[in-house]
Amino acid sequence: MERRPGVPRLLREINDRAALELLLSSGPLTRGQIGEMTGLSKVTASQTLARLEDRGLVEVVGELAGGRGPNAALYAVVASSAYVAGLDVGPESVTTAVADIHGDIVAEVTVTPDGHEDPVAVVHSGVVKACRSAKVSLAKLRGVVIGTPGVVDPRSGDVRFSFDLPGWHEGIHEALARDLRREVVIENDVNLAAVAEYAGGAAREADDFVLVWVGRGLGLAVMLGGRLHRGRSGSAGEIGYLPVPGVPLAEDVRAIPGRLPSLAGGLQSLVSVEAVTELAETYGFTGSRQAECVAAAVKAGPEGEPLLDEIAARLALGVASVCVVLDPGLVVLGGDVSRAGGTALSSRVEEAVARICPIRPQVVPSEQTGNPVLRGAVLAALERAREEVFSS
Repeated sequence: MERRPGVPRLLREINDRAALELLLSSGPLTRGQIGEMTGLSKVTASQTLARLEDRGLVEVVGELAGGRGPNAALYAVVASSAYVAGLDVGPESVTTAVADIHGDIVAEVTVTPDGHEDPVAVVHSGVVKACRSAKVSLAKLRGVVIGTPGVVDPRSGDVRFSFDLPGWHEGIHEALARDLRREVVIENDVNLAAVAEYAGGAAREADDFVLVWVGRGLGLAVMLGGRLHRGRSGSAGEIGYLPVPGVPLAEDVRAIPGRLPSLAGGLQSLVSVEAVTELAETYGFTGSRQAECVAAAVKAGPEGEPLLDEIAARLALGVASVCVVLDPGLVVLGGDVSRAGGTALSSRVEEAVARICPIRPQVVPSEQTGNPVLRGAVLAALERAREEVFSS
């Protein structure tokens, strides 16, 4: 019989990975529980755990009292076996979170550009300060994912265009990787918010959904079959440019060096900060931010319903356009405005879409608390880090 020396090694790798993934999702577990849940024999489960202990990936964290006989040891993945950094980059601040391999945040730091226009310097400062706060050396980071507004080219990994971050341009991706001395991933911020929603939010049971982000800007993330759809150039989801009836088209949306493209016109002009705050004033609600106006309308009860109806009708134009093309079944509203509006706004959007669209998707508010972009960046970095650790 022909010998296949690679098979035993492959089986060991498969068993090791299965045990690690199980411990991360369901641990701590005993040797017997790991065997039962993976289908491994007691001997194989013991050998697997011994290998993982030797690699410094698994450790005993306690005991489980049983009936007769000694207590069973509880195993867990060593939290410090890998660390990752996730970043949420905006025009006014950069927030960096460092997490261990379990996904637990061990440090979170926010820095401001303070006049520095160089993205590399700002990101470097945020990552170094976060690592210092976490007492984790930069060399221990196994993954770095950065969320930014704008269009990210899925082929080069560079930001092709960001209205809010004009300093982010072609070449930044390579410069960041060179500065931090490791692979860096740049991803659209709304896409990362969708990753967080899919992992543990309103879309955790939906492989097909869209996330409509309504806040300082307007954006869309598309998840199909459990995978982000970015489009050929990374521009999928630029819903702010969507032409809508009764609204002028933008005169020139091209990004030309030395000149910012026009954002006037399209759906963005109906739900921009200025548009919503002006609309709110006509209904007697004021605030420095559009989210404050929406929150005030919700709190006002019946008096605030006309404003919520109008905002929902405007959002429905975009949601309906997306639904007749993709038919996602689920639409999640995210961002500050959506958070302020809650179910009072999402239910109105659902009704408004049903009136103008043959498809009636379920429209729900985001269930994410804290910073969903930051959480999505950490989750995306963890996926890469775990792949590296498990396969090493």
